[in-house]
This record gives sequence, structure tokens and C-alpha cells, in this order.
Amino acid sequence: MTAPAFYPIGTPGQAWGAAEVAQWRSSQVRHRSYQADVVSAIERLRSRFDVVEYGRLDYAPDSYPLFAIKSRDWQDGLPCMLVTGGVHGYETSGVHGALEFVERHAADYAGRINLLVAPCISPWAYERIHRWNADAIDPNRSFRENSPAEESAALMRLVAPVRTEVLMHIDLHETTDSDESEFRPALAARDGKPYEPGEIPDGFYLVGDSEDPQPEFQQAVIAAVEKVTHIAPADAQGEIIGSTVVAHGVINYPVKSLGLCAGITDARYRTTTEVYPDSPRATPEQCNAAQAAAVRAAIDFALAHQA
Repeated sequence: MTAPAFYPIGTPGQAWGAAEVAQWRSSQVRHRSYQADVVSAIERLRSRFDVVEYGRLDYAPDSYPLFAIKSRDWQDGLPCMLVTGGVHGYETSGVHGALEFVERHAADYAGRINLLVAPCISPWAYERIHRWNADAIDPNRSFRENSPAEESAALMRLVAPVRTEVLMHIDLHETTDSDESEFRPALAARDGKPYEPGEIPDGFYLVGDSEDPQPEFQQAVIAAVEKVTHIAPADAQGEIIGSTVVAHGVINYPVKSLGLCAGITDARYRTTTEVYPDSPRATPEQCNAAQAAAVRAAIDFALAHQA
């Protein structure tokens, strides 16, 4: 079913131009601080890990340094594990789940892996609790050559030197009620298309790569997270967010062709987590813990099944 959706910017049926993007950007309000919430947490990790500034976003009058956390004992020949969060700035547990993993669990893997963590890829959007960057571009459709999103381009530059060495990449996301109340209507308005309402799943799920799904890997992550929070069931059509459920809590996307973050390497094991923070059955702490548990399970599986 297709339904018209009122959105306060633009003309129905017409894609936005520069004026509409500027109007949208001017309406965005800062709700929280990247410096206080994220950078301060990263600074506390400097005594145990290497921290690198891999880029800077300049959205006048704001400027945001981009940080990644690396193993201090980086050794050639060890498998590289890549953890990314905050591609969509509003997906809070992706950011803080990545930081919780580093703070509480990363030391367990010292000397066994090379760890690279980019916990908050989109700080402008983090502060404004939004999906898009300041140019009304979704970074998680922009991981491609000549990317229109500097957030995506910066991460690809960071990863490029180790791209062929990454054994596992886990990208931490959320699916929220605001996907339907704000972000999908905004997307329809921006692109001049009708809004097609969807259904928000209640629970955690994974998005694997349809070109290389690695079902045993996906199920190992699901099994670990299920000890922390509930797994999303399929809807009446056997789907989650419009995609066929291929296994308990798992759907697949063609991650590279869609320009998704999970497709930036040729890692044998790659997945995207989706936590549901609006569930009455989950707390913010539980959501962060679910993300950290997913990272641990993904690393453990990759280590146990490396060639």
C-alpha cells in the first residue's frame, strides 16, 4: 500500500533542490554533544590503545574530528577485525556499544588480533539524532568511489591500507520507531517519491551479505545476542523490514552494490547489527550490551574459523 505522507519541506512529487536541503539543514537542532559523549570516552582509552584522527568534518560553523581506536600491539600477520558504529548518528547503541566493547572486552584479544574501531562515523548526525549528514545524504548508501558523503569517504581512506587484511567487519546499527515517523517520510519527500509505510520489527536482527551470506557466522552472533536481548521475529509475510528472513533473526542485502558500510572490505565474515531501542523489553544499557556481545561473538567465530 502506498500512502501520501505530509512532510513540512518540499513539494510532493518533486525532489529537493539546494533550497530545500538548506531549509532542512536549518531546521536541525543539536540535542547532545559529540565531544562530551564520544570524544571524552575515546580520550580515556588512550592509555591502552592507539587513537588516530583519520579525518575532519567541516560543516560551518561546526568542525568534527573523526577518531579510530587501534590495537597498540598491532602486528603484521594477525587477523584484522573491523568494528564500525554511528554511520547513522541517531543510532545511539551503535556508537556506545562499540565504545563499551573496547572499554570492557578488547583487551581480551590482545596479541591475537589487530583491532580497528571507528565508533562514531557521523558526529554531526550524532549530535542532531539524525540519519543523514548535513547535506541530507545517507552515509550508509554512500560507501562507493567518489562518495558524496565525506563521512563515508573518510572511513574508506582509513580502511584502505588494511582492506585486504580484514577477516571480520561488524557494523553496528539500530532500527527505531523514528525510521517510520521521520526518516522514511523525509526520504520520500527528499526524492519526490510517495511514502510507503513499513513495519518496525521488535527485537535484534542481522543483515548479512546476500553475495556471501556466511549463515553459520550470522547464527553464532544471533545466539550470543539472544542471551542479552530478544531477537526480532518475522512478520506475517515472513519478512523483516521488507526482506525475507533467511534464518532466525537474519536477512540479507547486497551490501556492496547498495554502498553499505558492511561492504567496504572483502572480509570473509561481515554483518550489520540492528538493535531495537524503542522496545518496552529493552533498556539503553541492554542495547549497548547487545552490540558489545555481537562484536565479541563475531570476533570469536572469525578466530575459530580462520583458514
